[in-house]
Amino acid sequence: MEIYKFEPIYKERVWGGSGFSDKLNRVVPTNLNIGESWEIVDRNEDQSKVSAGKHKGMTLRQLITDHSEYLLGPRWIKGDPFPILVKWLDCAERLSLQVHPPQKIASEWGGEPKTENWYVFSATPQAGLFIGLKKGVDKKVFTQALNQNRAEEYCHRVSSEDGDSVLVRSGRIHAIDAGNLILEIQQNSDTTYRVFDWQRVGLDGKPRDLHIEQSLRCIDFSDHEPMPMKTHSEREFECLADSEYFKLLKYSTKGGITVGIKDKKDQCVIISVVKGEIQIGEETVGVGEQCISPFGEPCSIHSNCDSCFLVTKDFNEPAS
Repeated sequence: MEIYKFEPIYKERVWGGSGFSDKLNRVVPTNLNIGESWEIVDRNEDQSKVSAGKHKGMTLRQLITDHSEYLLGPRWIKGDPFPILVKWLDCAERLSLQVHPPQKIASEWGGEPKTENWYVFSATPQAGLFIGLKKGVDKKVFTQALNQNRAEEYCHRVSSEDGDSVLVRSGRIHAIDAGNLILEIQQNSDTTYRVFDWQRVGLDGKPRDLHIEQSLRCIDFSDHEPMPMKTHSEREFECLADSEYFKLLKYSTKGGITVGIKDKKDQCVIISVVKGEIQIGEETVGVGEQCISPFGEPCSIHSNCDSCFLVTKDFNEPAS
């Protein structure tokens, strides 16, 4: 059973911290605020590289070009990029209040739509998430608050806990507060409209750009007080997200248990380990790691110890 693992691409962010070394036991640059680790990405500006095996050093784009049917199946259009981006977010400080555009608006402005799912790997007691608006807040009320630098008062904040899961569809106003280490699975997009940035400066010492006009057009003003999904380690199987862009499943298994995930020539899947250690064929995948199981291979997962892993699936229908 062949799988593909990739080298992480680390990104400095003004809100980054030390969670990758402290909680995922990774060696990262100590002189930078590393806020993101891009685990699986196929974009012109960033390319995941295979970390081991006969294709070591090959980019995800090269892999798709040379082995598209094996990786993604016979219906895949070779020129289309891999449709999912997987990243870790280490939020020592809160992220900007932001929104991602729906398809129609993204196309008008030359951007990309983006629906994403957050899985909270670790949260401090004070950590929280901003998701949606408070009840009764409409566009007029929110615009007035924004003009008065009071946007936070009108956004819905909830405490976050380990294992929480949130589907953030395009149009949902959101922000991740300080104290969260989050695995984000998203459409392959890097379009974000920043609504409010807490009046701070960026890494260059200057205020970061805001996108007020675009944000106000994108925000879903009927999205009031959604709540995270609380996952449970004692449940063997849970569906965390079921969107038109991807499905996200969580498996919790005891050590020594083997679970069948897909047959040969079933759609390709992404596997993300959030607890313990698993074995797929001869490959070991540890906590914090991701891999792709291709269309051309079956996939059974053996848990070397009590483990939890996420499976992202139903994303690789042709995009064109």
